[in-house]
Order: sequence, then structure tokens, then C-alpha cells
Amino acid sequence: MDDKDERKERRPVDEFPWQEYDKEVFEKEYPALARELGGEGIRIESYREDEAEVGELEDFSGYSPTVIDFLRRCETDDEALEIINWLEERGEITHKMAKELRIQLVKKGVRSFGSKKEWGWYEKHGKH
Repeated sequence: MDDKDERKERRPVDEFPWQEYDKEVFEKEYPALARELGGEGIRIESYREDEAEVGELEDFSGYSPTVIDFLRRCETDDEALEIINWLEERGEITHKMAKELRIQLVKKGVRSFGSKKEWGWYEKHGKH
């Protein structure tokens, strides 16, 4: 086999040094990482949030829920479809918007509109 044949068989990814690593050498040079990768892992008991990063609680007084807020309260896709149809019949959303929401609902499901908003969500996430 000449040099041309050898180059054709090798792929660029084969040139990366991390492609293969001797296990014993890896464990000796990186013992903590080897333990993590070996299944021991690191248990995270808790975490802190910087209050400045979290931001202030939002004031929801006088807030008027959007169609997405209503959809996030739904348990099932059928409930969400009922809400979309009802809002369209009342004229609160346009036919075009209702159609787009139905398409998203069919393709991605009700949770694609966001996590479920349980009872008391505004009290928990807002100013009192």
C-alpha cells in the first residue's frame, strides 16, 4: 500500500489526539475525571442563585392573560384545541393565529407553548 492509499483511508477526525487514549494513562493523569466517567459521578446537593441575576418578582396586578397563558394551563392537546377554538370564536385571536397555533399543537404538542402553569402560578412568581 502506498502513501496515497493510506491518506484516502484516514479521515481528518483520525488526526485528533483525543480520538484514542490509553485507559491506564488517562486514569493516572486525570483521576477525578476518570472516576466521573467510570460511573461514580459527583452528587450535587444544592445550588445557589445570585439574587441580582434572578431579578425582581414581576407585578401581575392588572395583567391580562394571553392565549399562550391559557394554553399553558391545559393538561392535554384536546384541551388546548378547545381553548384555541373558543378564543377564535370569540374573536380574541385571528383565524390566522388560530391556524398557526393548531399547527404547532399538532406538530409539537401542548407543552411546546411552555411548562404547565399550575393553580397559584402568579402568586408564586409575582409580587404580593
